Amino acid sequence: MIPLTDASRRPTHFPVATLAIIVANFVVFGCELAFGDQFVARWSLVPAQITSGQHLETIFTAMFLHASWSHILGNMVFLWAFGPEVEDTMGPWRYLIFYLLGGVAAMATQVAFDPHSTVPNLGASGAIASVMGAFLATFPSDEIRTVLVIAIFVRIAYVPAIVFIGLWFVLQIWNAGQIAPHETNGVAYLAHIGGMIFGLVFARLFQRSLDTA
Repeated sequence: MIPLTDASRRPTHFPVATLAIIVANFVVFGCELAFGDQFVARWSLVPAQITSGQHLETIFTAMFLHASWSHILGNMVFLWAFGPEVEDTMGPWRYLIFYLLGGVAAMATQVAFDPHSTVPNLGASGAIASVMGAFLATFPSDEIRTVLVIAIFVRIAYVPAIVFIGLWFVLQIWNAGQIAPHETNGVAYLAHIGGMIFGLVFARLFQRSLDTA
């Protein structure tokens, strides 16, 4: 399932912060392509380094790195599908702070569960999971315009947010249970879980009155 947009509502304000985050991710990805593996290794998060007090800044920087074109494109599609409506409820500055804190919480979750790992972690998906958690907490019954791919068949469907995000979250838990606490391709399932929980718990603290959202 690939989410496209919220079919039940449209943002009342242009999602400037969501767009800025997307642009920032592509700029950093351009740096990855230009400077290669050394750049990625320096700014990715390695749990063993964090627990030893080294490169603490990577808790922040790693959320802007991606392993491949498919990785960044997939993440940005998810962010654009859920971010604008969440930004609308918070305003751009509070939304930006929420996004960054969600990413930090996601990375911290991975470190907490696998503190001695030397495998680099990178990707925006933990921060995006916090946005998805906020969306679920706020608009659970909204229908998500979704591309369904079943074998060779592709169709557009309208899936309730509680179903789409709920299934996604269950899949993260399942995958974490299968391979936990380790991650594959630098993408940590436990970080996704941590980000989602952060979004569910703290979204309301960042929101403006929903009467104006």
